[in-house]
Amino acid sequence: MRVLVLGGTVFLSRATAAHAAARGHEVTCAARGSSGEPPAGTTFVRVDRDAPDGLAPLAGREFDAVIDVARKPTQVRHAVAALAEGVKHWTFVSTISVYTDQATPGQNVRTALVHEPLAAEADAAAEADMENYGPAKISCEQAVTDALGDRAAVLRAGLIVGPGDPSDRFTYWPLRLARGGEVLAPGSPEEAVQMVDVRDLAAWIVRCAEEGVVGTFDATSPAFPRAEMLARVGAGVGVEPELTWVDQDFLAAQQVNEWSGPRSLPLWVPLPQYAGHLSHDVSSALAAGLVLRDLEETARDTLAWARETGRDQQPLRAGLTVAEESEVLAAWRSRPA
Repeated sequence: MRVLVLGGTVFLSRATAAHAAARGHEVTCAARGSSGEPPAGTTFVRVDRDAPDGLAPLAGREFDAVIDVARKPTQVRHAVAALAEGVKHWTFVSTISVYTDQATPGQNVRTALVHEPLAAEADAAAEADMENYGPAKISCEQAVTDALGDRAAVLRAGLIVGPGDPSDRFTYWPLRLARGGEVLAPGSPEEAVQMVDVRDLAAWIVRCAEEGVVGTFDATSPAFPRAEMLARVGAGVGVEPELTWVDQDFLAAQQVNEWSGPRSLPLWVPLPQYAGHLSHDVSSALAAGLVLRDLEETARDTLAWARETGRDQQPLRAGLTVAEESEVLAAWRSRPA
């Protein structure tokens, strides 16, 4: 197949381009080229998706499949207008953040309500405020499905993890557990988590194009307990974690942030208001061909990547520093009985 990856230089889009090339497809990566290099075995075309004619360098080229991960509605509308005619299959990678109800566990794509789409001209708002992320992705989804109809797959990704992750929202845990000692574990052991290895999602994206899979799916793992997640990450990096569970009210009082960013604990969200965020029903995705590797492998490979690239020697974009974790654990131990 002739596959066009809109992007192809960073994390998921790069992993997808690499997998498609490894499968023997003729892969073109179209990007500005300012965020990294495309994988070996692909062809690079420089484009500027923010310009009205920014896809002109692709004019006259024919593709069997297009893969897009964009978040700006205008970029997606320009892409489908320029490229949709004659394309056999289009995969758009969306997000579980499109759902309005983040509190109800076990929701699925057939019944869960989604945000109203972001206004057509609101690209700047999509970039400036994360509150607009879900509505912007809905706008992008609609642009694809309106233009492609039954030639489109929309994959609403959960937390994407693994080697190359620029957010550190999972990388924190293999690095932290590998360091050893007392580990601050957020919330309760039974709380649900979900994630998907970038390589597994990339493989499924390519498989969707190869097999003509269409429809809308939540693209993440089945939900499983946080205690299991930490045990499996520990097994992957060769340690048995020494966990101290700290409840969410105490963490909030200590100004520990949920989910991501500085002074945070990744894969922790407040309950009950986010009880559904990491507990989606993904049975339809598994039935449609999503295959997941062992979390132990993801943890082991993420740790190896972090060490090989020196990321383990840099301040992470998510998680607690050594000093912050020690401070919170000391406060937990000295709390009033």
